[in-house]
Order: sequence, then C-alpha cells, then structure tokens
Amino acid sequence: MSKRPAMLKGGGLFGDHEPERKITAVHQANIDGGSRGNPGPAAYGVVVRDARGEVVARLKKYIGQNTNNVAEYFGLIAALDYAESHGIRALRIESDSELLVKQMRGQYKVKSADLRPLYERARKMAQGLESFRINHVYREQNREADALANQALDETSKGGGSATNTSENAPGKPTAIRCFARYKDGVLQLQEPLDLPDGAHVEIMVRVRK
Repeated sequence: MSKRPAMLKGGGLFGDHEPERKITAVHQANIDGGSRGNPGPAAYGVVVRDARGEVVARLKKYIGQNTNNVAEYFGLIAALDYAESHGIRALRIESDSELLVKQMRGQYKVKSADLRPLYERARKMAQGLESFRINHVYREQNREADALANQALDETSKGGGSATNTSENAPGKPTAIRCFARYKDGVLQLQEPLDLPDGAHVEIMVRVRK
C-alpha cells in the first residue's frame, strides 16, 4: 500500500479532506519566515510539538539576503527535514503565509523561479510522510515561530553567526550547520549562504536525495 498522501479530486495536494488514517503520533510544526527589507536579511523560525503538545524543538536560522517567501519555504523545509531525521511519520504544519499554504495545496501555481526549486523539494519531502497536512493560521497564532525568526535576525545583526537547532549546540563544541546544496558539473553549489569566518575548516557529510 502506498504511503503517499492522497490526491484530492480537484488535483490539490495536502488539502482539508485528506482521508482519515490511524496515526499514533502526529507532530505539529509552526513555521515562519521573515525578511527585513524584502529582499533583505532573512531568517526562519520553527517550533515543533509532539502528539502531547509539548515542545520538542525550536529551530531558527539566518539565511542571508532573501525575500519573505523564500524564508517561509526554508522554514517549511527545516520542519520537514527535522521530521525526516527524527523518524516522524505524521506532521501537521501551521503557517501564516497564505501563499505558501495555497501553493503546497495546489491552489496557487508556483511562478517564481526562486520559489520553484524550494517548492519541489518541500513537496517531495512531504510525500515521503505517511500523513502530511498544512493549514493557514493568523499571525497571532504563530507568535513563537515569528519570535524565533526575529531572534535569528537580531543575533546576526549583533555579530552572531547562523543559528540552528538550539537544543543541539553546547559551549565549547563544534557547531553543526545543516544546509542544502546542488551537485552540478562536479561542483557542490550551496543553495543558502553560510556565515563562516575566513579560513574556517569545514567537514562535509553528503546525503543524496533523489
């Protein structure tokens, strides 16, 4: 039996009328992305809760000069990547970006060349879950994720580096930064900027996604 989310009759994906499934643990992720200048310094924030409603992760990261919409997609991909790496099979996303939600549901076309590859990546990752839903919420219901995105921007403006999962970093230990890259003509091309000092030594571990 296929584990991919069912397509709606109207052709949309991840809509309101997804067939009921017996899922034992549905995690929820509130996501937000922002840009000061649009385009300008941008970051995302993600709050992940388990089936009991307890916060299990707070993610935030500065992603360089980008638009609000790009930052929103990076937040979505970060939530999906967290689910994949932690064995989460059922995920519900809440976002205050109507554009992102309706694009992921197939209600809006993705015309932007900047958003298209991010949309394709997010869609493919979501299809790998047993259950995936994405809903639009008002900004007031998304305050925690918004606050994390703004924290990442504030830390960067004060000279801090990129922020990642706050539960994984400890003083005196190397910082692990997750980023995406595309392999082309023998070269790994980063799809997001890395705030690293000149001369920094970097260890690369490659996980191929087809």
